[in-house]
Amino acid sequence: MRYAKIHWRKWLCRILIGVIAFVFVAWVGIHFVPVPEALLRKAPESLELTDRHGHPLRETRTGERFQREVPLASIPDNVRRAMFAAEDKRFLSHAGVDWLAVGRAIADGARARRINSGASTISQQLIKISVPRPRTLRTKLIEMATALRLEQLWTKDEILAAYLNRLDFGCLNFGIASGAKYYFGKPLADLSNAEAALLAGLPVNPSRLNPHANPAAAKRRQTTVLRRMGESGWLTEEQLQQALSEPLHYQPPQRIFLAPHFVDLVLQDVADGSEKVREEDHRPRLYGTVATTLDLDLNRFIEHTLTDKLAKLRDHNVHDGAVVVLDNRTREVRGLVGSGNYFAPGTGEVNGATMPRSAGSTIKPITYLLAFERGDTPATILPDIPIEFPTDTGPYRPENYARHCQGPVAIREALACSLNIPAVRVLQSLGGPLPLQRRLQAWGITTLPREPREYGLGLTIGNAEIRLIELANLFATLACNGEFQPVRIIPGLAHTAHAIPRPSAPDVAPENFWLIADILADNAARQPQFGAASPLRFDFPVACKTGTSTDFRDNWAIGYTPEFTVAVWVGNFDGTPMIDVSGVSGAGPVLYDIVEHMHRRFGSTWFPRPLGITEHVVHPITGHLVSEAKPGSMVEKFYHLPPVETLADYDATGRVLLGGDYAPWAASVDNHLADRIAIRTDGSISLISPASGSTFIIDPDIPSTALIPVTASFEGVKWESRTLHFRQQSGKTYAVAVEGEHQITARDPSSGKTATTEIRIRGL
Repeated sequence: MRYAKIHWRKWLCRILIGVIAFVFVAWVGIHFVPVPEALLRKAPESLELTDRHGHPLRETRTGERFQREVPLASIPDNVRRAMFAAEDKRFLSHAGVDWLAVGRAIADGARARRINSGASTISQQLIKISVPRPRTLRTKLIEMATALRLEQLWTKDEILAAYLNRLDFGCLNFGIASGAKYYFGKPLADLSNAEAALLAGLPVNPSRLNPHANPAAAKRRQTTVLRRMGESGWLTEEQLQQALSEPLHYQPPQRIFLAPHFVDLVLQDVADGSEKVREEDHRPRLYGTVATTLDLDLNRFIEHTLTDKLAKLRDHNVHDGAVVVLDNRTREVRGLVGSGNYFAPGTGEVNGATMPRSAGSTIKPITYLLAFERGDTPATILPDIPIEFPTDTGPYRPENYARHCQGPVAIREALACSLNIPAVRVLQSLGGPLPLQRRLQAWGITTLPREPREYGLGLTIGNAEIRLIELANLFATLACNGEFQPVRIIPGLAHTAHAIPRPSAPDVAPENFWLIADILADNAARQPQFGAASPLRFDFPVACKTGTSTDFRDNWAIGYTPEFTVAVWVGNFDGTPMIDVSGVSGAGPVLYDIVEHMHRRFGSTWFPRPLGITEHVVHPITGHLVSEAKPGSMVEKFYHLPPVETLADYDATGRVLLGGDYAPWAASVDNHLADRIAIRTDGSISLISPASGSTFIIDPDIPSTALIPVTASFEGVKWESRTLHFRQQSGKTYAVAVEGEHQITARDPSSGKTATTEIRIRGL
């Protein structure tokens, strides 16, 4: 008996020593258990885009899931307790493994002769979802050991936050914030006890418990979770009964996708680019909730307006359009619609805001701005008469939109009425297309990569392509006195990341920008072409410009105030021509409604007059200052003053004398001046080209720039210059270009009359 007692004690001692040794070895060994690398990395998070006011636009998947991360502080107590009740009611008291639950699971399994419960804690489940493994006893032991180690390293709050942000809630939603948004359309803080319990119950089997597909099963699971919350004292009996009886209202099983063209642009620009592109452009990877620059309410109004106006143009074979609205101060896109209906089959997803299209007359204001920089004025008279320019591919004969010529026309009317011939003459006098091309590139236009001669003088009337979003920014730059900024679709990030290198733009006197805006807002000046009640007429000042490309394939309307710029394109994506639709009749009504809406909603002001602007009386046909007011004289605004009139401006009866080059026009039906003008009949010569004050640029890579065509009002003249030589080529006369300032004289051998012009030639 005594021997047996001693033997039993030895056996017990050995067991105790073994247990102690096992516990010690386990305790030491736990310190060498690695934490899964996936837990040490930030969980991949999907990108949710909102408008500038926080209204959701779209959430994009990361991989094959929608995942949103929230800090534990943003997870309310009722959501945490619901999760404890559903998954691990002793989470706050155990050390990673709930030994009571393990013992109960073993006992239940032994009685049932099969495994009914894994007894996994939240810590174990976090390991499980971080490192998927085959479900074996070995896997279970690894997860238990790793959970114990994790609880040594992390706080309970850190573990719970990581778990709730990685858990699968079904329908590709990972993380409890994503689940709450998808099923209830709410942030976590707004969830009721009933909604919190419903969410907490889903992860056990998110496919079978999908409340959209199986609401009864989801409700039964929710009831189980609520009763456990009551049993644990986390709900009073009154709260429990209220939650059990509360009806659940689910969001429709669909994803928000608003302002789709704008959202696509954001994703293309900053979210989906390759790592190499992102690194080169210093663009951060965006995730979580990101506010964009868009105003969703404004964008909805634009969508409705564009759709409505396009429907009214169907009979004119007009099917597509696009609109961009910019905040001039920040260059943030407040509205962007790329087509009449993004979801229409075929071309609906095409983004007309970023598609290059023929520019029409939209860039004429830049041409005239360059003229103002050299000293021209709104009263400078331009010959709006037929003209032919020699080019490498043959003669170029620009025509006005209305196929009529106005004769002597001031820059104010030429720009306001969008006359083509005067604009081409001005560009030729500036030295050709190169200065205009460089200024456009300096102000963000990326669609002009070819050599200037390939565009020729037609560049000013729209023979090149331009993107609507860049055109809007071009006019916003005018509104900001030449201060260029890239367009922004996310605050602080430039959209035009891949623009071609931009040449620098010179500082321009603000008076010149003010004069351009004043002309574009002058409804009286554009009345001869557009009428008194066109869509460009507002009860408040707006600088407006339209454009129509050849064969009516594109038309444009742009309007700007100090606060915003609205740009509209209307046409067909497939390039088929519209039927008799111009910028003012096609894009103009869209522009009008949007500008009116923005004025009502946000208000608008006008540009203050610079101190350098003065007003003087001028003669409307000569453009010269008059010594005293005469019938027909007019008040014009100036930064640079024009010459004062002289007796040589008039004949003996007081009619304005025009040069011989006006004679064919004066004899045509286009002559609206009648007896107010007379053609010089004293045998004098008029120089057609080069115009006095013109600048020509020699480009060594473009041989044609070495020859400057010279033309007089009649043939047979003798060309003279002290500094230039002349050459006959293909039946025409050219001056051989040499850098410097030059005077060219045309002499009539018969009468001895001469005409002189002064030009400047410079190299690149």
